[in-house]
Amino acid sequence: MLNIQRGQRIAGDTASSRSCVPRPTVLRTSKSIPRSRIVTHLNRSNPGPPDAPKDAQSGREWLESILSRFGPVKDRAQSVTTLDFEKPLLELDKRIKEVRKVAEDNGVDVSPQIAELETRARQLRKETYSRLTPVQRLQVARHPNRPTCLDIILNITDKFVELHGDRAGLDDPAIVCGIGSIDGTSFMFIGHQKGRNTKENIRRNFGMPQPNGYRKAMRFMRHADKFGLPIVTFVDTPGAYAGKTAEELGQGEAIAYNLREMFGLRVPILSVVIGEGGSGGALAIGCANKNLIMENAVYYVASPEACAAILWKSRAAAGQATEALRITAPELIKYKVMDEIVPEPLGGAHADPVSAFPYIKQALLNNFEKYRHMTGEEIQLDRYAKFRQLGMFQEFIVKGGDWKNALAERAEATGVFTKAGTWAASEAEARYIEQVVDADERWEKQMQGREDWLNRPAQPPGLARTGIMEMAVSMVEMRRRKQASASSPSAAAASTVSV
Repeated sequence: MLNIQRGQRIAGDTASSRSCVPRPTVLRTSKSIPRSRIVTHLNRSNPGPPDAPKDAQSGREWLESILSRFGPVKDRAQSVTTLDFEKPLLELDKRIKEVRKVAEDNGVDVSPQIAELETRARQLRKETYSRLTPVQRLQVARHPNRPTCLDIILNITDKFVELHGDRAGLDDPAIVCGIGSIDGTSFMFIGHQKGRNTKENIRRNFGMPQPNGYRKAMRFMRHADKFGLPIVTFVDTPGAYAGKTAEELGQGEAIAYNLREMFGLRVPILSVVIGEGGSGGALAIGCANKNLIMENAVYYVASPEACAAILWKSRAAAGQATEALRITAPELIKYKVMDEIVPEPLGGAHADPVSAFPYIKQALLNNFEKYRHMTGEEIQLDRYAKFRQLGMFQEFIVKGGDWKNALAERAEATGVFTKAGTWAASEAEARYIEQVVDADERWEKQMQGREDWLNRPAQPPGLARTGIMEMAVSMVEMRRRKQASASSPSAAAASTVSV
């Protein structure tokens, strides 16, 4: 404290300043004031809110009463989106709550009647969701209250750290990437992220990624491949963003690059469709060893509205297009596009998200166990074989392009077998197959020791880096071993001994 006595001059003090500025005085006290007296005086002068507690126990009860106002809601909010086929279920739940409230107010015990009504409501909900049409399942998949990618990651992981950036100066909020652990096992999580309201959807671009989003995803896929982290992707997008800026930045190139590079990764990839998976925007992070889909999710090559506009020239035919596209989970399992259906709680994941998280977690862990002890080459071949088996097709010899009659004849034919054991519809077809195989074998014998005579194609840069060439070579070697074992078991044994 500055101690200035009466009559003492300070720097800069003049006669004029003495006449204009009053001189400060010093407050002198004989002894210091105790701190407890000062605090007591301040408390008396500022008593605080009238409901503030006076002791610790009352303070704890007062704080609990305040925090109890922010607990989980017990009743469904009126602003929650309700689908048309869910309105009877919502009305029945509302009636049950009214009956329970009236019984509590009047002190009447109606527990048996309420239990019967709840059982009936549960049965009605089960019957309603067991026979949903494709259009209704599409509505459920697009429900704004369905759990998003971040909701699932934060509820199934023990720890999670989100990562950003594509190493080119850009980031895309529509793609979420990060490292997390489940039961002590680290995973790389990548997924589409939608918003809950208009503001969040604008920031996340309604879950439609830009090219930098897919480059960001590929950056962290390579990171996972380098450090041996299994990859888990969550698909929930209506499609890649088709704006002018996205096309200028190379949207198609970014998707195609991801499709090529994902087949060369040496770590297992598990993909889960949690909402709607649309077009190449979903496939760009969905080239996985196992493709899972939630019970009420959808997966399509084009949205029903776009399909209706193209084929029927009207968006009003979206319902007809939805049924024709076969986009629901049971249809996708039937055609082997998806490998497993992840069940949802009764009423859908949007009605009870907390109960849906354990189903997703268990499905991921069960499928990961298959690949835990696989080598990188085995994981690559498993992914390659999965996509080679997609679709339904038949391969046979057709004369003159009349495939319908040829198919009918093959169904009625008893068939014959070649020397190697291959089935053929007729002897002529069997001889043709043997001639083709013999020609291939003669060519291989002639080229032994003359490999330098061939004009080898130039290898594109990047193939060796991603491991695709190794996978292709291993596939060719496997095919040759099968042909050798089928043609002559003794030769196959001799080759095995020589190796």
